[in-house]
Amino acid sequence: MTEVYIEDTNQGIRSAVNRVFNQIEKVGGTILKKSKEVYIKVNGISFKKHSYTSLVVLEAVIGYLKEKGANVYVMENSTQANLTRVVFCITGYKKICEKLGAKIIYLDEEDTFTYEFKYKTSAEEISGGYNLRTYRLPLTIKKIIENRDSITYINLPKLKTHSMAVVTLGIKNQWGFPIHADRGKDHNYNLHSKLVEVFDVIKPDITIIDGIEGTIHGHYPPTAWEDKHVIPFNILIGGVDTLAVDVVGARIFGLTIDEVPHLKLAYERGLGEGDLSKIKIIGKDLETYKEKYEWDLFQKFPENVKIVKGKDLLCREGCQNNPLSLLQWLAFDYPEKFKGGWFIVMGKGHDDDLIHHLKAEGYTRGLVAGYCAIEEVGQKLRKEFGRRKVYFSGTCNNLAETTTAELKLSGMSALDLVPLSSEELMELIQEAQKHGTTALITTAF
Repeated sequence: MTEVYIEDTNQGIRSAVNRVFNQIEKVGGTILKKSKEVYIKVNGISFKKHSYTSLVVLEAVIGYLKEKGANVYVMENSTQANLTRVVFCITGYKKICEKLGAKIIYLDEEDTFTYEFKYKTSAEEISGGYNLRTYRLPLTIKKIIENRDSITYINLPKLKTHSMAVVTLGIKNQWGFPIHADRGKDHNYNLHSKLVEVFDVIKPDITIIDGIEGTIHGHYPPTAWEDKHVIPFNILIGGVDTLAVDVVGARIFGLTIDEVPHLKLAYERGLGEGDLSKIKIIGKDLETYKEKYEWDLFQKFPENVKIVKGKDLLCREGCQNNPLSLLQWLAFDYPEKFKGGWFIVMGKGHDDDLIHHLKAEGYTRGLVAGYCAIEEVGQKLRKEFGRRKVYFSGTCNNLAETTTAELKLSGMSALDLVPLSSEELMELIQEAQKHGTTALITTAF
């Protein structure tokens, strides 16, 4: 049976990390390969509290590997609207890496190569054909893909639900590999198959989920609600089969594989063990986790922002929950700065009298999120209210454009969100740009 280890962290993070690695070695797992190079992918999407892999877990993993004689690299390409270099500075990742002698790889600053992924629709399953989808991936990822026999790749996600992907664990953590411009395309109901496509090409040797705490109601809950949305689990979940580790991680939240589309799809494609009855749990008893937690956004939004949803098509994986998650963060974590009085229009299938209703309620400026809404009502809204008052966020999920729009509509600046001086932030941005970053960032400064 596939083994997955659930280790209690109450007796120390370092000892829990060591136990995971020791268990893997006992069953013949290889920590170091002939090159002694180890690449660690953290979940460093943002510097926002509760959103990233814990410093103590990263430090313990690097420490263990360095004692083994490894050459350690820590890599990430943070979420859209963010720069990895900024995230590493604010979270403390940079200091930990420098302290322990691990090299940092800002994936958004690397040259890229184009990888073709074959995928099938239901009709093509019958005909035997397929389509091609392409992503631009950093050269470090190309190196790992081409040298699996000599390079160790360790995945360090954080235990989080996700308002678009249900959970964000080992498989979802690899969505940090495509460059920003390629993530927004089809960030809709196709997101789950895209996650599996990347996983099919590059699978971690070891995945360890940081479960010191877990977040519910999505991966980006407002800090103002942390008492309700952050659960202290005090565990690590590890193993060599990433799918099996993810299935166990989802089960901690009370979720089955059938409730997480990308896990089910990965299992159907034979990319790991997804049958919980065939996974041997070592450590804590999985049956002690009896509660089922919510993964969708907590349905509370500022009353002075008008949310207009299309009736025919609205993908939770992109145009719905991305703008709404950001809206919650701005409104409830920065209530003294946030200003409402604007609208968000999303999805397809809007009433012909949309403009009339908006004007009647006093809304004359806002955001049109996603190409469906832009194509249907975008120009009408701009013609009525003016181009400067109606912002567009293109593709299915251009988070940089969404962030810029919501900040400006709220009367806020990116500087309000970043715990750095404007001089420090601009220096980091300029350094990233000098190194050729492909990150899409907000222009709301």
